[in-house]
Amino acid sequence: MNPKNSDKGITHQPLVSIAENVQVPGQSQGENISCCPAPADAPPPRTDQPFVIGTLETPAGAVPVVSSVLTLSDHWGTFKARLGVGRMRYTVDPGLYALGRPDDRSHVMVTANYKMSFDCLRRALPGRDAWILVLDTQGINVWCAAGKGTFGTDELVRRIQASGLSRVVSHRDLIIPQLGAAGVSAHQVKRRSGFRVIYGPVRAQDIPRFLEKGMKAAPDMRRKAFPLVERIVLIPVELVEALKIGLLAAPAFFLLGGLGGTGGFWENAFSHGLVAAFSLLTAILAGAVLVPILLPWLPGRAFSTKGFTLGFISALVYVALGRCGAWAEALGLVFLMSAVVAYLAMNFTGASTFTSLSGVKKEMRWAVPAEIATAVIGLGFWFGSRFTV
Repeated sequence: MNPKNSDKGITHQPLVSIAENVQVPGQSQGENISCCPAPADAPPPRTDQPFVIGTLETPAGAVPVVSSVLTLSDHWGTFKARLGVGRMRYTVDPGLYALGRPDDRSHVMVTANYKMSFDCLRRALPGRDAWILVLDTQGINVWCAAGKGTFGTDELVRRIQASGLSRVVSHRDLIIPQLGAAGVSAHQVKRRSGFRVIYGPVRAQDIPRFLEKGMKAAPDMRRKAFPLVERIVLIPVELVEALKIGLLAAPAFFLLGGLGGTGGFWENAFSHGLVAAFSLLTAILAGAVLVPILLPWLPGRAFSTKGFTLGFISALVYVALGRCGAWAEALGLVFLMSAVVAYLAMNFTGASTFTSLSGVKKEMRWAVPAEIATAVIGLGFWFGSRFTV
């Protein structure tokens, strides 16, 4: 990577060439993949993607060029993804990209094909030139994909071969995000491709400092905090996903509340069903908004425990302020709200930075049955109260 170079000179004109300058390593260097053909099912990235600003000719063919400066379209796409709109389709084509004007000595960064991950990486490297090797993680970010196996050794080796990377660069170093380490076996990558894996910092913003230190990570580069601002950023998508179900279930509670009771159907629906419907929406707000905000201060290690605690407190406040009739109705809402908040809190483990896949699986083995049982008991008390005098 050459900090002195800038991507400002890239235009939409084809094509700048580095083919005549690149030095292709020979077998004397111990590499054994330079002759390997690209897999037939791994086409190169399309050059008509909206964020591509040009192409760069290499010994392996034309490579799409991208900028470290995000456009309004990029920011709009991120905004929609934060709200859950088209989130699972927010991807870039896997393969090799050029950031700025890299040459055969420029660093190679590896990332996922979730566009937000891709954008985060290129935005962190203003004024620098690098190669970006994008793996097909099926639209999942680096950390989650590493746990699921899509950001892994096989896919990395496959993309190295498909992109012809050994013909593009004269070195054999790959900088992998530290959060992708769980899915990548460095010695297997070296044995199968000849490329050495170097684990970069946790945060993309630390990459420039990491490079300036000779690809050595300071202790703070290896630690990942989960501050309030990062938790707040995740609230919109958690809230939108929960409301998709909540806004369908709330009318059902409203109508069920009209059954039984001493008054007419609509009188009961507005006096009891409406209270139940709003209790569900209140629980969603508590689970999707308050849990991320209050996460460090909620008691318990398991997210479900934190959720049960907050759900119970939220339910008591709601019942105290609401106009619940019989004790069974109030008790039912307490159980129901506690279960909903606990489930949403458990779901937030996928967005946190300090949970492990094994830990989440262990928690789910007891938490999911507990949440279901709590919800069923609550529904029984609440619905049963409609037919008691």
